[in-house]
Order: sequence, then C-alpha cells, then structure tokens
Amino acid sequence: MIFRIAIFAVTLLICFRVTADDQQLFPELIAIPAGPFVMGSLAEEREAAYKLDEMAYGHNRTRQWKWYAGERPGNPTLPAYDITRTPITNAQYQVFVKSTGHRIPEVNRKTWAGYGLVHSYQRTRRHAWRGATYPKGRAAHPVVLLSHDDARAYAKWLSLKTGRHWRLPTEAEWEKAARGSDGRWFPWGNRYDPSRLNSHDQGPFDTLPVGAFPDGNSPYGLTDAAGQVFEWTSTPAGPDKYIVKGGSWDDKGCGVCRPAARHARPADLKHILIGFRLVRINLP
Repeated sequence: MIFRIAIFAVTLLICFRVTADDQQLFPELIAIPAGPFVMGSLAEEREAAYKLDEMAYGHNRTRQWKWYAGERPGNPTLPAYDITRTPITNAQYQVFVKSTGHRIPEVNRKTWAGYGLVHSYQRTRRHAWRGATYPKGRAAHPVVLLSHDDARAYAKWLSLKTGRHWRLPTEAEWEKAARGSDGRWFPWGNRYDPSRLNSHDQGPFDTLPVGAFPDGNSPYGLTDAAGQVFEWTSTPAGPDKYIVKGGSWDDKGCGVCRPAARHARPADLKHILIGFRLVRINLP
C-alpha cells in the first residue's frame, strides 16, 4: 500500500513538475498588503461617471439605466494576498491548454448569436484560437473567449502545477488591487485620462499587449485595471452569474472603466471583452 502511494506521488510530480520553460510563462505577482480600503462610490463619483459617458456617447442611457447605482460604498478590511500583475495572456493560457487538453478559447456562430451582443461574429475571429494555438501576434494579449469555468480550470491547474493555491479574485480583492486604499476614482487618480488605458477613446478598438499603459497602473503596480478587458471575479451575482470588473477596449467615456464599476455576466458567457487574472493565497 505504501509503495503504491509513493508511486502515485511520483507520478503527480512528473505530470505537474515545473519546467524552466513553464516558469517563464507563469504569471508575475504583486503583493497587496493587509488592511482596509475604500470600496464602491459616493454620489459625486457616480455623477462624474455619468457625465463622462454622456459627453462620449451623446446620450444619457447609463444614467437612465442606473448603471452605477449598485456601487455601494464601504471600508472592508482584507488580509494580505498576491495578485497577478496583468490579466492572463494567450501565451500563459496556451501552456495550460497544451498540458491538459482543455478546450480552446473559441465560440461558434450559433452560440454567439444566442448571446445577443452588439459585436458581430466576424469580430470574434481575430481572438479565436485554432487547435492549441492562439492567434498570430497575440501572445501577450489578454486571453478572451473563455467562460467562468474555463478561468477556474486554469487556476486549478496552476495550483497543481506549482503546489500553491490560485483562484479568481473576489470583487473586493480585485477592486483594492486596482485602486489602492484611498478610494481614488481611477487607478491613477480622480481625473479621467484616455492616454492611460486601452479604451475606445484613443485605443485601436481591440486588445493590446498587457502592460502597454504603465502610466495607468494602480498604486500597487496592477496593470490594465481600467480598459483592455473586463475580468471575471469569484463574486456571485445571482444564479449562474458573476461580477466582472474593469471596463474594456470597447468602452469610451469611461465611467464603466472605474474600479468601483461593476456588473454581472452569465458564467457560461465566452465574450471577446472578458478575460481574467488570479490571486495566490498563502494557506497556513
């Protein structure tokens, strides 16, 4: 019996050993200290966000639909944790796909039409993988077209691979890392600056390599926390839905790009606007 357990343990080590090549593609981490932070928004911030949207879009639909009304203010205290500096990239996700045979980031035409989104199916093709290979020239772009379960599967695999515990961040963990502890409206401060993020205001209307806007980093050094892609969190928002955070390359204004902004998406949605990053927890 002891011999069999030993053989099983050795097999696990062989299957999930960390090679030098793998190590280069593991996510870089930044440390978030323990302590309280300002979460959500007050009326002044929400009003400024609605005005940004109105100037950009020429209508007041986000105000009419009360997009930002659910940003309940608070001062939660979190323990220390580590979070990936950038969203997970295509190159990092490819290691997982090749190691496990997990399904690739892709969506078929019928499924996409069923989502009822404004983007055409043709626009998804530049993000879709072929076989176990990401689109040419997009190694450092955030991986998209994956469901909440896909992101969780990557975290589970990385936990086995490294012997450490990785998971999706909670909404609070994501927001603290993105804005710091002082309640600033954007990762860099209270004034919106379209040159500090990948949004539809000045961007190419597409994803870009992660970390391309260092002037838009949070106080802790988190990149791409405004614009680029929305990101899955582990915080539920009703049956089979989870909170996403961060804004995207499709947004302008950009009220929705504030760390306090939040909305829910179905867990099985595979969107060109949604990626993810992970936290690593040091278990006792």
